[in-house]
Amino acid sequence: MDADCIAGNIAEVSERVRAAAEKVGRDPATVRLLAVSKTHPVEVVRAAAAAGQRDFGENYLQEAIDKIAATADLDLSWHFIGPIQSNKTRAIAGHFHWVHSVDRLKIARRLSEQRPPELPPLKVCLQVNISGEASKAGVEPDELPALAAAVAALPRLELHGLMAIPAPAEDEARQREPLARLAALFASLRETLPGLDTLSMGMSADLEAAIAEGATLVRIGTAIFGPRGT
Repeated sequence: MDADCIAGNIAEVSERVRAAAEKVGRDPATVRLLAVSKTHPVEVVRAAAAAGQRDFGENYLQEAIDKIAATADLDLSWHFIGPIQSNKTRAIAGHFHWVHSVDRLKIARRLSEQRPPELPPLKVCLQVNISGEASKAGVEPDELPALAAAVAALPRLELHGLMAIPAPAEDEARQREPLARLAALFASLRETLPGLDTLSMGMSADLEAAIAEGATLVRIGTAIFGPRGT
């Protein structure tokens, strides 16, 4: 995909974000666009950056580290959004600005302990298994308050909010149901953790539903970069 096409796609997604936000009376500036560049080559990251995109999401650690190194001349913010294995925490803690997929205290502690002291605290979101799918990672909703309190107390992390990947649904009404549950959990947590500011939900197929339910960050891959690479 060439640079002009990627720039056009970013413009189209930005227009979808604007329209969805204004439809529910929100300021479009309150919704951040995360370009999910996993499986795509570094050239598309550079093309998106040239179009003004600054936040990029990756699932696969070594692929991401290679891209981060290859774009070190650019002022980009890198978000790890995939499942986290214990043996990968040191590299994640050392290379990323954000981690969206923390769902266990053990992982959070390792990220905190392994965050290099010369870097600012690592910004994290807690992943919630909002649809109750056995195949999905994420903390169970009833276990979320205890995990959030424990993670918020870790010295080298900054807890910013919640993330979820709901089960797919075809129509917007059904898409909104799990997103509304996540938004309610977020609102409840903010009663004791008022500094939380990030609700990471919504992808290419359901960004309108996510914005209607209060998403502050949408994770968009296909609508920007096309189908995943192999």
